[in-house]
Amino acid sequence: MGVTNIEWTNVTWNPVTGCTKVSEGCKNCYAEQFAKRLKAMENKRYENGFELTLHWDKIKEPLKWRKPRLIFVNSMSDLFHEKIPMEFIEEVFYTMGKADHHIFQILTKRSKRLREVARLLKWHDNVWIGVSVENQNNVYRIDDLRQVPAKVRFISFEPLIGRITDFSLEKIHWVIVGGESGARARSIQSSWVRIIRDRCIQERVPFFFKQWGGRTSKANGRILDGEIWSEYPCYNFIAK
Repeated sequence: MGVTNIEWTNVTWNPVTGCTKVSEGCKNCYAEQFAKRLKAMENKRYENGFELTLHWDKIKEPLKWRKPRLIFVNSMSDLFHEKIPMEFIEEVFYTMGKADHHIFQILTKRSKRLREVARLLKWHDNVWIGVSVENQNNVYRIDDLRQVPAKVRFISFEPLIGRITDFSLEKIHWVIVGGESGARARSIQSSWVRIIRDRCIQERVPFFFKQWGGRTSKANGRILDGEIWSEYPCYNFIAK
């Protein structure tokens, strides 16, 4: 179980570490920087740095956690990376199905592979699946997501690095928005956030504003128009 400061989840679970970059949102990847630090600290899980690494011994880990939690799956990787074998993905899904007292939250930028393999997987109600969309160029990921037979489908517009106006929230159950953080963080415009927030209100989709970002994730807080937006889809236990 990984301790995390990510506002919309409780803990992280990383049966895979390491990844490769696929789009503009990956440019200043927080996971890559974190992996480098952990390697320098001689953490055995990160002996390979940010090279894709499968940790078969961690696949059943959530079965040991008795208290119900929101669990972010692979915060340090992408479960639908093209080099992760189907056998491994199936084992992860099997564990999530068995640990049905938890809710598992998966995010991917590899929506095409997600769409292709979704029919081969057993989707349990406690598995939420989302795609990251950082600008208008990657809105196609939402269309791929709509093809997945998950109970909850969500979008993470993070890091939001451009104005997004042409998108649909049809068959989407949750939206997260956040600015980029770190030494080279790209700026976010409040108007970009409001466009998405207002669309969520109009279409009655729960909206979660994670952060404005900046030098650190907490640098500029998460208040939007005088409010903290922390809406979730309905689920059967209280997070945080």
